[in-house]
Amino acid sequence: MGWYKVVKEKFVKPRSGGAKSQPSGTGKQLPVTPISPNAPAPFTASPGTGLVVSSTDAAHYEMKDNTLIVVFGASGDLAKKKTFPALFALFRQGFLPTDAKIVGYARTKMETADFHSRAVSYIQNPDNDEAITAYDDGAAYDVLNEHLEGIEAKYSMKERNRLFYFALPPDVFVPVAKNLKEHCYAENGVNRIIVEKPFGKDLDSARELLRSLKQYWSEEETYRIDHYLGKEMVKNLLVLRFANTALAAGWDKNSISNVQITFKEPFGTEGRGGYFDSSGIIRDILQNHLLQVLSILAMERPVSFSAEDIRDEKVKVLRSIPPITQEDTLLGQYVAANGKPGYLDDDTVPRGSVCPTFAATTLWIHNPRWEGVPFILKAGKALNEAKVEVRVQFKDITQGIFKDITRNELVFRIQPSEAVYLKIVAKSPGLQTQAIATEMDLTYNRRFADAKIPEAYEALILDVLQGDHSNFVRHDELDVAWKIFTPILHWIDGKSGERPKPISYPYGSRGPAELNTFVERYGYHRSPSRYEWPVTNLGAQ
Repeated sequence: MGWYKVVKEKFVKPRSGGAKSQPSGTGKQLPVTPISPNAPAPFTASPGTGLVVSSTDAAHYEMKDNTLIVVFGASGDLAKKKTFPALFALFRQGFLPTDAKIVGYARTKMETADFHSRAVSYIQNPDNDEAITAYDDGAAYDVLNEHLEGIEAKYSMKERNRLFYFALPPDVFVPVAKNLKEHCYAENGVNRIIVEKPFGKDLDSARELLRSLKQYWSEEETYRIDHYLGKEMVKNLLVLRFANTALAAGWDKNSISNVQITFKEPFGTEGRGGYFDSSGIIRDILQNHLLQVLSILAMERPVSFSAEDIRDEKVKVLRSIPPITQEDTLLGQYVAANGKPGYLDDDTVPRGSVCPTFAATTLWIHNPRWEGVPFILKAGKALNEAKVEVRVQFKDITQGIFKDITRNELVFRIQPSEAVYLKIVAKSPGLQTQAIATEMDLTYNRRFADAKIPEAYEALILDVLQGDHSNFVRHDELDVAWKIFTPILHWIDGKSGERPKPISYPYGSRGPAELNTFVERYGYHRSPSRYEWPVTNLGAQ
């Protein structure tokens, strides 16, 4: 397919004054080419300023030389908007294996030049109806294998490494996995597959998918990607929790009242309601993304940073969570408001659908650390802002000299504008003693102004190349996650009685009006006084 070569020539063409360059971690200007697998990380701390932490799995095998990356579903939105831009970013930073080749495979017939043009257009501007067809034609995979072998014939060594990325609907995961193993498996090297969510629709379907894939690909070869595990702030949670005594001391039921994990989108389905209506907000966001964040927040300290030690602790805490109940769930669906159409106004949504576009669910962890602390997961579309954050609210101080003051809150802003801030109470400057709410603020774009925060897919694809499973979902982790959510999903799907009707909320609002009462039921206290973050206005004091 030659896509890698075309992109390389288009974006790394030397300028008239010499080779195109970019900053390295040391501040020097290094040429982008030639690419080396040992190129320095662009944001490595200076000697003595920190510790580089990575997985310590002895079984790691890093894909360095002689590596092919095959992207299935190469003409789809996921590949164009996420996979290819992430691969290109890794290439520009020198993190792809030496002379790696990228091959696109898709059901859509197009000329090579057309494919190059489509892929490159999204790389230049990455911010700018899938049909399931014959992915089970073995002869087509023989053709693919011949193409791969033609590239590999130029290798000087016998080693052949192949990475297959499934940017595909889950319905074709199994036939693609089967045919790859039977027709395109490299015998003299390492083979790996990356599988995108959704991993099933409930516990039974997830188990069937796991069983079917395991017939052809081992757990060691399989990387189940949840891109939230590649987000900078989510990856930072492990370090913040376990490298800081100040945080660890109060990280339990004795100090914490409640935890909220929130996902908000300011837009609706916008003509893509067909897919969403078959899944709903819980399958789309809560059961995977937000539950992954919860597991890292609540897990015990692993004995090492190895992938299996980290995932062991995540599974342990998830096994302590019983299935969600109807009483602990609030469902909503947006309606027309502020000049925007409602969910049922979307022509791609089935008439009369009761699919929730908003959900708040409360989970309970039955272990000594967290017994009695509610973890409230909230997600919704067509809300008032775009935001993903964790809000840890601490208990009230002992009554005494201070009464009715703001509770401490520790907030991790995952996106946008990554930040960590601790809401505290301090004396207002001046001659009077007046307690006000303020914050200790670590906002990334101010504290790390010169750093480039990588996209989640960049970090995760690099992990796969390096053989690090730390930020990928293990089979037993997936199983227990579905156990938690399957009963509530079957209720919503009408498999255990009449389907519940979600509460209406206006497009552009914070969600259903009942949300405030819902979170207060679990001990959340709103500040008794006005609080502005990140700047407190003292002009009126």
